[in-house]
Amino acid sequence: MTSRAERFDELVIEAAARVEKVWGRPFPTFELGVEDVPPSEPAPWEHAEVPLGRLFAAQGRDPARVVIYRRPLETRADGDRELSLLVADVVTEQLAALLGVEPGDLDPRYDGG
Repeated sequence: MTSRAERFDELVIEAAARVEKVWGRPFPTFELGVEDVPPSEPAPWEHAEVPLGRLFAAQGRDPARVVIYRRPLETRADGDRELSLLVADVVTEQLAALLGVEPGDLDPRYDGG
């Protein structure tokens, strides 16, 4: 039996793997992580709304990091199907930012809604 957090982790990994397959080229080195909630202090470039994911640029020897926030996504989704679609969109947005492309150019299935 898997927990909700473990199922969410699987959704994130599956979304990233699917986007990389659709992209057709290897991604640069980066770390993919899940945290329950974002830090309480938003970054200076973020708006007041709660972020659903965040890209942290590479620094020195540390690779870039993409972090997806579980609780804000779960609270916005009505059911498993909607959560899966929302996770896929947020992962696509963050990976597009990592690659410097538009999300729709990275994945034609990107909904953005």
